[in-house]
Amino acid sequence: MVEAVINAEFQNAENKDEWFRNLRFVLVETSHPGNIGSAARAIKTMGFGQLVLVNPRFDNALTHPDAVALASGANDVLESALIVDSVSEALHGCNLVAAVSARLREFSPPVVAPRKFVSEMLNGDYDRAAIIFGNEKYGLPNDIVLNSQVLINIPANPEYSSLNLAQAIQVLAYEARMGIIEGQGENRERSSIGFRGQIASAEQVEGMFEHFQTALVHLGFLDPENPKKLMSRLKRLFARTQLETEEVNIMRGISKKILDRTP
Repeated sequence: MVEAVINAEFQNAENKDEWFRNLRFVLVETSHPGNIGSAARAIKTMGFGQLVLVNPRFDNALTHPDAVALASGANDVLESALIVDSVSEALHGCNLVAAVSARLREFSPPVVAPRKFVSEMLNGDYDRAAIIFGNEKYGLPNDIVLNSQVLINIPANPEYSSLNLAQAIQVLAYEARMGIIEGQGENRERSSIGFRGQIASAEQVEGMFEHFQTALVHLGFLDPENPKKLMSRLKRLFARTQLETEEVNIMRGISKKILDRTP
């Protein structure tokens, strides 16, 4: 049901308008209702409308008086927003996932500025993307960052780089709008490697990693009691590619063969 609701309103866009419909803003465990209203206002002013909340830390997140007040007329975005139980649900159907953080990680996916991310989004073989924002105090957990394909870092003043959640959303929404209306994604050259298949979705890539990890444990290459940073390094490696569905299927086929072997 959640999957159908997320996708139904955003399926029939054409040309550059498709990104105004197909770019999703995901907020994880938001603490302050006012930030949800401000987020709705920020994305509506830039022409976007997809807002998904993952486990907000209070009840009535979309109808709280502070959220409604700070939405300041973007009530339609609040009314159409979704509340889900997991990041996986929030990312359904997306084949490009970016996490936003001021804190860099040792084994993060490639780090880019907002403008670079928008350029990659418009020039890649993607059709549905999500930008994930963390809790106001704690940011995003490492596992969400590691499972993303890109880490967006806003190049703020290094002496004072603190941005309010809604401000960060506004920056990303603005950069996305400018990239779209300036035609960064129009008449673009596709990859020079020749034939390109369908880009794998976030669900497909996550399933591949789970399958591959199980296979590595079965093979004895990965010790589940002492995994160290092997899977983090592998996720970082694959994040530098644009995995296609067929490539994911190949990896899963290899994993299946490994698991079919007698230990």
